[in-house]
Amino acid sequence: MQDKKHILADSFFTAVTLIAVFLLNLFLVERFNTKTMTPMIFVLGVFLVSWRTQGYVFGIAASLISVLAVNWAFTYPYWAFDLISPECISSAVVMLIVSSMTGALTTRLKQQEKLKAEAEKERMRGNLLRAVSHDLRTPLTSIYGSCSAILENYESVSDERKKMLLRDIQTDSQWLNRMVENLLSVTRVDADKVRLSKHSTVLEELIDALLVKFRKHYPDKTVQVEIPEEFISIPMDPVLIEQVLMNLLENAVFHAHGMKNLWLRVELQNKYAVFFVEDDGCGIPDERMQHLFTGLLDSEAPADSARSNMGIGLSVCRTIIKAHNGELKAVNRPEGGAKFSFALEMEEIDHVEQ
Repeated sequence: MQDKKHILADSFFTAVTLIAVFLLNLFLVERFNTKTMTPMIFVLGVFLVSWRTQGYVFGIAASLISVLAVNWAFTYPYWAFDLISPECISSAVVMLIVSSMTGALTTRLKQQEKLKAEAEKERMRGNLLRAVSHDLRTPLTSIYGSCSAILENYESVSDERKKMLLRDIQTDSQWLNRMVENLLSVTRVDADKVRLSKHSTVLEELIDALLVKFRKHYPDKTVQVEIPEEFISIPMDPVLIEQVLMNLLENAVFHAHGMKNLWLRVELQNKYAVFFVEDDGCGIPDERMQHLFTGLLDSEAPADSARSNMGIGLSVCRTIIKAHNGELKAVNRPEGGAKFSFALEMEEIDHVEQ
């Protein structure tokens, strides 16, 4: 199916280019009574076709058609074919050489781009595997150690100590569950492409579902929510957008040391709903900001708990927002803390930023 689309697109481009070149030459002949530019303009058309289309077929076809057009309309005797004339043969040879060389060059460039994309894809997979192994090892070790301590010393361990160990197991298990959700989303991500299941989503319902999930995991954390009172419907994949917002809120909980306030705001700016997640914590170090969305882990990050999921979460978030034709941005607030933002186009354009 994809090959048919490419063939149709290349055929359309070839036809449009050759017709435009032919009409341009007719205009020059009628307007200025000159045919000196005719061969060069047709060569330019052949070059464009060879450069823009896949492989050699369309470039060679454009060369042959151009030779016939020049011979028929712009070479004496006019509006008749004289295919054995030296001019026709030389034009055919020149245009075939141009199309062949251009086709070879563009094919090689496209192959190099494909190899580069594959290498980048493998690099992303490698980064993801390193991040996963790093992030999963510590909580699994903690769960195993806590379970072993309870089982091996069940009689001697106090009830309070058992409760503490079980709470640690619960916390690490919850984090592992959220990590699995992230990884399930990664399976829908393929080299910056995401398989979306888009449908109209009411903003208020999205935020309500998100807050219910957040409070279940973090009952002692308060999110200050500011959303417009208007009814807002946004075409989106609600599961993925909810995960983006959940990851951003969790990152503030895990990484915004000294945080006292956490905000989730939505503003209307022209035809877009702009989402903001802000905190008043320690902010993001400058040296980490440039690698924030790459999926690379900070080698100096502590590995004493399940708190290093920032790289995976944000790289997934960026790709999800990109698939929604948006851009995930991060800045440090002047008054302290970090601010993440992205914009989604609304279904109805009824609001303008005030």
